[in-house]
Amino acid sequence: MTALLALDDVTKTFGYGDAMIHAARGVSFELKAGRALAVVGESGSGKTTCARLVMRDYAPDGGKLVFRGKPMDDRTDLAAYRRAVQMIFQDPFASLNPAHTIRHHLRRPLRLHRPELKGAAIDAEVLGLLRLVQLDPERLVDRHPFELSGGQRQRINIARALAVRPEVLVADEPTSMLDVSVRLGVLNLLNAMKREMRLGLLYITHDIATARYVAEDIAVMYAGQILEWGATASVIDTPAHPYTRLLLSAVPDPQIRFADPAGRLDPDAAAAVRQAAAVPTREVREVGPNHFVRALPG
Repeated sequence: MTALLALDDVTKTFGYGDAMIHAARGVSFELKAGRALAVVGESGSGKTTCARLVMRDYAPDGGKLVFRGKPMDDRTDLAAYRRAVQMIFQDPFASLNPAHTIRHHLRRPLRLHRPELKGAAIDAEVLGLLRLVQLDPERLVDRHPFELSGGQRQRINIARALAVRPEVLVADEPTSMLDVSVRLGVLNLLNAMKREMRLGLLYITHDIATARYVAEDIAVMYAGQILEWGATASVIDTPAHPYTRLLLSAVPDPQIRFADPAGRLDPDAAAAVRQAAAVPTREVREVGPNHFVRALPG
C-alpha cells in the first residue's frame, strides 16, 4: 500500500550549543489510506513536533517530508497541501472563536477551499457536515461554541477539518480535554471517518489505551527518537524495548493494589532506562512481523 504521507529520516532541533534540544532524531514513518498511526510517549518526547512537521508549521533541519510520493520543497503548492492535510487540535474550547456561530466556522473552510460551492449549496454542505459528525444541524448550526459541550465542540472541529475533503488528519491529543464519558464517542467517530473516507490518521497521544483503540500501527517515542514501532497489538502485547516496557508499566492495572510492591516503579531503574533510551542510535532490529525496535547503544 503506497503511503499518502511520510517523514523520511527527519531531524529537528531548537536552540544552540549546550541549550540545543533534539526534538526529532532521524524520525521516519508513513501514513496510509484507511489506517491510523499512533505516536505515543511521555510529555516532551517529540510527539507534537512530529505533528507540526507534518503540518509544515516547522521545516525539518534534515531529512524530508514526502507527500503522494514526492518530496516537499519550496515549489510545492502549500495551499493544496493544507487542504489535503488537516489538523484536529487538543483544546476544543480554544480552537473555536466564541464570537462566531457554528455555521460561520463551517462555511469559512468551504468558501476558502471549495469555490465550486455557491449560496444554498454551501448551507446544505454545512448541514451535511453536522450530520456526518452525528450532531443535530437544525438545533446547533446557529449556536455559538460556548453554548456547546466539550464533546460537541470537538465534533465541530472534526467537521471543520472534513469540510475540505482532506486525505490526512492529524489529531493531537483530541480527547485529552474531554470528559471520560464522551471520549469513546469521539474515538468511534474518528475510527468511522478513517475507514469510510479512506483517511490517513496521525494520532498523537500519551494514552496507550486510546492508541490501541484507534490505531492499527504505533510508534513509541522518547527524546526525539522512535524507539519501537509496528503493529499496535504486537508492540503493546510483546514490547521489546525497555522504554516501551517502562511506559506500559505506568498504565494502572486494576488487578494490582496501589499498596502492592508489585505495582510500584523503581525510580532508579526507570531513570536508568530513560538515560539509555536518550542516547541516539541507528541500529534497528526486526523482532517480529511488522515489529521493529531500535537497539540500545553498546
